[in-house]
Amino acid sequence: MTQLQAEVDVVIIGGGQAALATAYFLKRKKIPFIILDDQVQAGGAWLHAWQSLRLFSPNTWSSLSGWMMPTTEQTYPTRNEVIDYLSAYEQRYQFPIIRPVHVDHIEQKDGYLDVYAGDQYWRAKAVVSATGTWSQPYIPHYEGHERFEGLQTHSAHYVNPEPFINKKVIVVGGGNSGAQIFAEVSKVADTTWVTVTPPQFLSDDVDGRVLFLRATERLKAQQEGRVIDQPVGGLGDIVMIDSVKEARERGVLHSREPFTSFEEHSVVWANGSTQAVDAVIWCTGFKASLNHLRSLDVVEPDQTVAVNDGRSIKVNNLWLVGYGEWTGMASATLIGISRTARATVDQIAAYLAESKLN
Repeated sequence: MTQLQAEVDVVIIGGGQAALATAYFLKRKKIPFIILDDQVQAGGAWLHAWQSLRLFSPNTWSSLSGWMMPTTEQTYPTRNEVIDYLSAYEQRYQFPIIRPVHVDHIEQKDGYLDVYAGDQYWRAKAVVSATGTWSQPYIPHYEGHERFEGLQTHSAHYVNPEPFINKKVIVVGGGNSGAQIFAEVSKVADTTWVTVTPPQFLSDDVDGRVLFLRATERLKAQQEGRVIDQPVGGLGDIVMIDSVKEARERGVLHSREPFTSFEEHSVVWANGSTQAVDAVIWCTGFKASLNHLRSLDVVEPDQTVAVNDGRSIKVNNLWLVGYGEWTGMASATLIGISRTARATVDQIAAYLAESKLN
């Protein structure tokens, strides 16, 4: 027997930075809401990041609206410092969070959205989905991968280099996670870095601040119909944090083109040669975590939802926040999420006001 837990204006699904940023603006507008988070504690996806992970923007550029991240020990905050900040942030604003609650599906009923978690549900006038991507790691298909007997792990489940000491390891992926994990593992293992295209290294003085400002400039120009000439460098390019610089100094920071297939204990390169491999670490990104929305029939074949400014085109009281560029510029970053969250809450406020009139 399913039980109605509460009726509320807005239900936010997810408890990471996108959910908290949205909650901040809802609270400011005095719109009643609850957050349903399937983690046991604050921190969202950061709880699952590897131990040595560092941001590539300083604390002042890694903060949510309303309260700056406290000064960190070094220039770039660690994973644990981010978790501590998010935990303190939600306590500071006393957000109504229920955890752990795993939302499995949503149903439309008389203009409301019923948000189900097992045998309990919450009735909402509007829903914000902010579940991120961490739980949907993407691994590209390689011929023979099921025959490979070595260890395979995704960056989502990588913790530290210990399991790889003295092993033959391949790290696949040319973004910041690939570079940071390769830099770390290459200190203790015979490591090969594989990237589809040569990795794009930013100059040493460019970090997340510069990238965000460039992205903002691009967006503004696009809105005004202008084309601007900018140096190469996007949010996916590799920021030269200390561990990556150290790998460069060791002379190991270079990659090679992908292998073509797996054998039981090795990979086969394009020229037909083989290389013995004990483990592969996939730093190949994520897809949006959208299984809870499938019941609404809004998930497209490419694993996104058709949106206009983050609002579902098919279900007009559903918003998606923080999944990446398709839900708002830099919306998967700490610095970028606030702009998207503010715009989303403005839309929700207008929607709720309109619903009252009808």
